[in-house]
Amino acid sequence: MLKLDHIAVACEALEEGRAHVEQALGVSLEPGGKHARLGTHNLLMGLEDGVYFEVIAIDPEAPDPGLRRWFNLDDFQGAPRLTNWICQTDDLDDALALAPPQMGQPIELTRGDLRWMMAAGIDGRLPFDQGFPAIISWGASPHPSTRLKPSGLRLERLIITNPQAAALRAALAPLVSDARIVIEQGDVGMRAEFSSPTGQKVLE
Repeated sequence: MLKLDHIAVACEALEEGRAHVEQALGVSLEPGGKHARLGTHNLLMGLEDGVYFEVIAIDPEAPDPGLRRWFNLDDFQGAPRLTNWICQTDDLDDALALAPPQMGQPIELTRGDLRWMMAAGIDGRLPFDQGFPAIISWGASPHPSTRLKPSGLRLERLIITNPQAAALRAALAPLVSDARIVIEQGDVGMRAEFSSPTGQKVLE
């Protein structure tokens, strides 16, 4: 089974993403870093239960990576919004054997001293219009959540709406069993609900 690793907000500019998230959640994001292979950069926030949160955008200072970026960032437009969830595994090959073929081949990525393998869809597009999770394996690398300050936020529900909800549930069934993950019929979208010392917080 896969384990929820982190969730991601995509944005056209990192500071726009920061403002969107910090206004909604009332907690400051921490610096992340650059992903040289894909020409992106991010900001981070630690959540409870070893999960973390990421704001990600194309790095305007990075050269063209020569391949399409993850999370469909090359086609992203509009206001910052929650677009992706990422699950971890200790056996990437076995996980991908049970996942839809549109997951694509895993690639090796780095950020600072972190190194990981990740499958994030063919040409950066994940199955079910981003409704299926990217799959990551950290190997011997430390997990980013261990380096982040506690935010006091706990993810209670991640609601994924999709016009193919039944098919998405079926595709996830052999891989994901997490009561926090809710699949609902509807237009493509995501909504995260958090508990915090000051009450419920919602991010879309």
